[in-house]
Amino acid sequence: MRTVNVVLAALLAASIPVVAQQHPQDHGRPAMPPSRGPAPYRAPKAAPAHKMDSMRQQQLQQRNFSDQKGHPNSPHVDRGNKWVGHDTGRDDDRYRVQHPWEHGRFTGGFGPSHRWQLTGGGPTRFRFNNWYWTVASADFAFCSDWNWDSDDVVIYLDPDHDGYYLAYNVRLGTYVHIMFMGPM
Repeated sequence: MRTVNVVLAALLAASIPVVAQQHPQDHGRPAMPPSRGPAPYRAPKAAPAHKMDSMRQQQLQQRNFSDQKGHPNSPHVDRGNKWVGHDTGRDDDRYRVQHPWEHGRFTGGFGPSHRWQLTGGGPTRFRFNNWYWTVASADFAFCSDWNWDSDDVVIYLDPDHDGYYLAYNVRLGTYVHIMFMGPM
């Protein structure tokens, strides 16, 4: 009987890593990059289509993105490609640009098959593969833990904010709005 208990205990101990690997994002490690970017935001029918007032702007700045225990308090992507935080639509003045794409459009590739390693800079000006970028000032707080000289990012089109793209940080599972500033 003792031998059976020892064997069962060993099997149970050996199976714990397998269970932990089933949902890696639930254990502090992000899942694979999303297979696609977010869908365009569709406002609820009851919501009026007008510009945000200062009270709405203040609510957005104080927003909590941690939708579940263990999730970051920054815009992030949940399992199933749910883009948490990408829900303000085209009327969000924080991402309005006077001259969208004035430095050209990025053509280096989008989605998870195109990973880019950051090679220096910071939120106001960073680079990878000889292309320069800047983070939207409204998103500076959401990238304070990025490693600007080594993190991998995946770029997605932003369907709601002309002139912006979305940079998904593979290590953290979070994303920010970025603007293409052109080649080196």
